[in-house]
Amino acid sequence: MPVRTLNATEALARLHDFDTLIDARTEDEYALDHLPGAVNWPTLNNQQRIDIGTMYKQANPFEAKKRGAALSARNIAAHIEREVIDKPKGWKPLLYCWRGGNRSGALATILGAIGFQVTLIEGGYKSSRAALLEALPALAQGLSYRVVCGPTGSGKTRLLHALAAQGAQVLDLEALANHRSSVLGHIPGVAQPSQKRFDSLVWDALRHFDPARVVYVESESKKVGNVRVPEALIDAMRASPCVDLQLNDHERVALLLEDYDFFVKDPEAFCERLGALTELRGKAVVASWTDRVREGRTPEVVLELLTGHYDPMYAQSISRNFTQFAQAQPLVLSDRSPASLANAAQALLAHETALAPAT
Repeated sequence: MPVRTLNATEALARLHDFDTLIDARTEDEYALDHLPGAVNWPTLNNQQRIDIGTMYKQANPFEAKKRGAALSARNIAAHIEREVIDKPKGWKPLLYCWRGGNRSGALATILGAIGFQVTLIEGGYKSSRAALLEALPALAQGLSYRVVCGPTGSGKTRLLHALAAQGAQVLDLEALANHRSSVLGHIPGVAQPSQKRFDSLVWDALRHFDPARVVYVESESKKVGNVRVPEALIDAMRASPCVDLQLNDHERVALLLEDYDFFVKDPEAFCERLGALTELRGKAVVASWTDRVREGRTPEVVLELLTGHYDPMYAQSISRNFTQFAQAQPLVLSDRSPASLANAAQALLAHETALAPAT
């Protein structure tokens, strides 16, 4: 059966039409970023691509092509034996590689010869990423947001989780970024995605939202750790109505000690991260914090970090960047318990329902 082609813009709009989305690039290329839902069937693996590329440039291009063809054939055969033998005749895969060329084309040709309905993305990943970035602004600006604001430790992320549990549409940028969005926000042992991967994850989340319903999101800055929030999204968030989440200081400290328990268990790691605040707070202040952490007085240090460092900075940032914060809906938590957060989420959703125009 002949192999069909689809331009990248149309392919992104029709991903749901295909049974399997196949990325024929190497494992490393796939890990850096890939289209949402794609599986990795490398035509050449990491080392093979390096070896063939070196042979092509430094030795003999013709010999490199022969060697590459032999390796590709073996790899494709393994993919077919592992993944394709049980597929029905009506199986419809969508394939791509870097630019829609040799690697995905070789796999597509064989699958098509078997009799499957195979489609290739024109221009491959490169064109798909360009189409995704082009689509992101309109996608981000076409949604209505409610921005959950509140100082560090007030339970913003927990409220998002409670809202999601009650069926609300939630965009959790910190979860997508694998970061808690502060100097201390790096999660030990968890790498952040590449910027390309983060963009793809954001696009994928946005495209699944219903524009007729509100999307709840936390009041993030332009960067979450090392990745940047798409400009159109941050602009839309900053122009949106806000919720002012409030929790007393004692509960905020307890919440942070739970969420950052890895620092409680490893005081030296906490002290090392506190060192990043030396330029802002001075050596003497940071030394006082680290001394007390080593003495087991971590709650005391966390309270001081909140009231003396994070709260003033957060208040300035919110008032400067979120234009509707002055009219924010107050939402006061009695404590950090799941029941309190569930009640707050229910109240927030009820408030939104009351404000919704009658249909």
